[in-house]
Amino acid sequence: MTDGAPRDAGLRPAGAYSVARLVGELVHTAGMTPRVDGALVATGRIGRELDDAQALSATRIATERALAAAAHAVPEGALLTGVVSLTVYLAVADGFVRLSEIADAASAVVVERFPDAELPVRAALGVAALPGDAPVEIQLIARWADRAST
Repeated sequence: MTDGAPRDAGLRPAGAYSVARLVGELVHTAGMTPRVDGALVATGRIGRELDDAQALSATRIATERALAAAAHAVPEGALLTGVVSLTVYLAVADGFVRLSEIADAASAVVVERFPDAELPVRAALGVAALPGDAPVEIQLIARWADRAST
C-alpha cells in the first residue's frame, strides 16, 4: 500500500500537505487547480477575467488532476471505482451566480470516467480568491478497490 504520496511528479503539493490520502476504502484529495505541465491554464475570476467557456474548460482540467491524484494514491493493482463527494471552489466576480452550471463540468468529467457509478454529492462554492489566482479548485473523495474484487 502507498502512503498516499503521488507517484507522478506533476502532482506535487504546493505547500505543507499531502496531495491525496487513503482512509480505508476512500481516497481524499487536496484541492487541485487547473494546471498543465505545472502552470495554471487560466487565472482570475469567473465573470470578470474568464468567461463561462474558459471556466468550464478550467474546471474540467482541475477535475482530471484531482482524479489523477486519487488514482496515484491507491495501491498498485487497485483502481478507483467512483467519486463519493465533489467540492468545487470557484473564484468569481461579484454578482456571479451560475456556480452550479460551471460545477456541472466537474460532474461531467466524473460521469465520463465512471458511467455506471452513482453521482457524487457535490457542493459548489463561490469565493473571492484561490491560491495562485486560480479560477477553480476541485477537491474530491473517491472510492477504490483491488482489481480482483471489482
